Amino acid sequence: MKYTIFLIMFCFCALFSMAQSQQEMNDEAKKKYVLADKELNVVYQKILFEYKSDFNFIKKLKITQNLWVKFRDAEIEARFPSENPNEYGSFHPVCHFEYLSELTDRRTKDLRVWLDGMQEGNLCSGSVKIK
Repeated sequence: MKYTIFLIMFCFCALFSMAQSQQEMNDEAKKKYVLADKELNVVYQKILFEYKSDFNFIKKLKITQNLWVKFRDAEIEARFPSENPNEYGSFHPVCHFEYLSELTDRRTKDLRVWLDGMQEGNLCSGSVKIK
């Protein structure tokens, strides 16, 4: 009886386990980042299109985006400063891409304000369109 219960538990766990190889986890984290980066670029391009008549804003947005890319790269360097990525262990690629995804998602959220607009009466909307 003990062995039957053990066998059932083992089969259940084996059937539903989500075990992955390190390479699969690395690839999954990278795919997540690539999707986040694509979304960021889509939002950025939509802003460029919707605000194309506001030349001063577009000029400033391009400067800001270039500075953000430098900031993002510097953040990654600060988080993982070693020249030898092996120093951080085999899980480093996952951590690296997850942090890139997190930074990119935050930037996308910040940029999306120009597409979503702000409520009328917001005195601090600046260049953001009013809904």
